[in-house]
Amino acid sequence: MPGFEVLYGRNAVLETLRANRRRFYRLLLAQNVASGGAVGDILAEARARNVPHVAVDRAALDKLVGKDAGHHQGVALEVSGYPYVPWQEALRASQQAGEMPLLLVLDCLQDPQNLGSLLRTAEAVGVHGVVIPKRRAVDITPAVVNASAGAAEHLNVGIVTNLAQTLEQMKRANVWAVGLEATPDALPYTEADLNRPLALVVGSEGSGISRLLRERCDFLIRLPMRGRVGSLNAAVAGSVALYEIARQRQG
Repeated sequence: MPGFEVLYGRNAVLETLRANRRRFYRLLLAQNVASGGAVGDILAEARARNVPHVAVDRAALDKLVGKDAGHHQGVALEVSGYPYVPWQEALRASQQAGEMPLLLVLDCLQDPQNLGSLLRTAEAVGVHGVVIPKRRAVDITPAVVNASAGAAEHLNVGIVTNLAQTLEQMKRANVWAVGLEATPDALPYTEADLNRPLALVVGSEGSGISRLLRERCDFLIRLPMRGRVGSLNAAVAGSVALYEIARQRQG
């Protein structure tokens, strides 16, 4: 079955059904799982989309989910692969919403929890599209969907082979590229003008933004660090910057 995946976790499964962007095969529920609350909502969405559901032994569900078995909450969904889109869909989405484009460019994030957390924030603040590289980075796996609480299912996410070239294409479309990097030449994030068509570039957990990508940024911003630890993780830093962009746009 091409592109077959098993998503898990109540929020992830519910939002995937609501987004209705994948092909659905079966909803799997652990035997004796309570059918109220979120599970009731999941069953209602599944019925509305004619998705069959079956009761399975919890041990079998653990085995199906694998190493993240502790996070399935008695619910799993067999689906087709993640529906990636061209990054230009973000521009179309912003135009349809009558808003300035806001894109999130992720330079080789490798931790599914970091990526999922950042996607959850991106969806919450209204990011129009996310771009990730094809190599040396985690893509939208079931673990990422779970970590994002299903937010990944509502986002336009594109995979590209060359982030630097893609950033140049964005700039030709009148989108400013701003890198989040703790360097001396970076502006304090609250002092930068972020109320403009923007692509926020967030680097990897270990090495930050690559040199080639940093050189293509129009300017850099940094977060204040007053403690003894030298940096925040990518998800936290990116989330803070995204909310500052949202704050400036709200005036």
